[in-house]
Amino acid sequence: MTIGKSREARAKIMGRIRKAQAHGPGDGSEAQLEAVRTYLRAHPRGPLPDVSGDLVARFRARAESMQSTTEDVAAEADVPEAVARYLTAHKLPVAGCVWPALSHLDWRGAGLALDARAPRRENGGDDLVGVTGAFAGIAETGTLMVVSGPDTPASTSLLPETHVAILDARRIVPRMEEAWDLARQAYGQFPRAINFISGPSRTGDIEQQLVLGAHGPYRVHIVVVRG
Repeated sequence: MTIGKSREARAKIMGRIRKAQAHGPGDGSEAQLEAVRTYLRAHPRGPLPDVSGDLVARFRARAESMQSTTEDVAAEADVPEAVARYLTAHKLPVAGCVWPALSHLDWRGAGLALDARAPRRENGGDDLVGVTGAFAGIAETGTLMVVSGPDTPASTSLLPETHVAILDARRIVPRMEEAWDLARQAYGQFPRAINFISGPSRTGDIEQQLVLGAHGPYRVHIVVVRG
């Protein structure tokens, strides 16, 4: 099935579901939205684990325990040099792709050939390095919350062998619950995809031996911007 036919089939299926539920293609009536708000107010969260202290330090420690590597920089302008330093130190390619949302940074000035686009898809993707931002970081687990959009394609964190993520330290929250709170505040309607990334892709299916890069990047490097 071609991509066009697949999308058409999906649209028809979703249309039948909406018709059966007597819903239109919009976001729901105000009455429906208020019913959801009322339900949420009536069901407060249960006890949450204590996650206190230096959230940046805790996030980095947990991320590194999941086989990510991390570095922090003082300001966003320092990011390209930090990315170049990481790639060079590990003898990795200095070419690849970067989110269009990060195209304003001086990648070429740092000696990097990063094109502002989604990864190429020939032969499963021939960009070996992908650089993205992150919507939030979760200190409890060292997890990145990555939100998709026209300028933030999800494939940039999934297809290349090396994923470098840029995270604003001010968006590191204690737990996943607070990350969802941020997303609800930022978006009236959630985007198509919200991905949670905890270190490189891995599997233990083969003889119970941990293998990195089985379903995605072999490496995840996180640059935390403090300023």
